[in-house]
Amino acid sequence: MALATKKREIRKSLRQPGWLTLEGGFAARQCVVQDLSSSGAKITIEDPNALPAKLRLAFSRDARTGRNCEVVWRRGKVVGIKFVR
Repeated sequence: MALATKKREIRKSLRQPGWLTLEGGFAARQCVVQDLSSSGAKITIEDPNALPAKLRLAFSRDARTGRNCEVVWRRGKVVGIKFVR
């Protein structure tokens, strides 16, 4: 049997400002979206330790836009998130 190789999603390099809102839609924090795929994103934030496991990522400060996310990894100020429904 051949080993199944996990195919990585195509990631688009962005380096674009984004907004993270915590559950409840308040306390928007600015971040930089380093790259983006259909399943998640890599972001940079000044205080990653203050991020909860679940949050929302948007490209405007309007909390009604954006997508629900979960943190999957943290390395210093860089955080990996996956999109959830």
